[in-house]
Amino acid sequence: MWVWMIVAVVIAAILIAAGVMYRLMEVKRAGTPVLLRALPAEADHGWRHGAVHYGEDALAYYRLSSLRPGPTVSLSRRRIEIVGRRAPVGTELEIMEPEDSVIELAIGRSGKGGRYEMGMSPEVHTAFQSWIEARQPRRARRRPAA
Repeated sequence: MWVWMIVAVVIAAILIAAGVMYRLMEVKRAGTPVLLRALPAEADHGWRHGAVHYGEDALAYYRLSSLRPGPTVSLSRRRIEIVGRRAPVGTELEIMEPEDSVIELAIGRSGKGGRYEMGMSPEVHTAFQSWIEARQPRRARRRPAA
């Protein structure tokens, strides 16, 4: 009886370790390191480490400390609006560099799809800004082939 319990615990530990390794590889493959938090949030709370992947139509955020397969948050490229930018303050400086930026995002018209803040380095901010600016205009429509 005890042998089976020990075997079950060992197998569970191996499965958990495999899940953690899979998630770390997925986050590393996803690409660009950022911090993300949903708003509203208290002054210095809610920040989560992860990585983003810039897709054709969406920004996929992979939280570092999650075992969820796939992105933790997916934000539609057409609906992301940058509504503010600031430097990290207070205890945010413990997890970010002073030259980093905190970008406030509204999803959809007037933030009805949610609001987020992303903490990122200047280089990542430039890449994010370029990705946003390169999206198709809202009025762009596909025309049927003749």
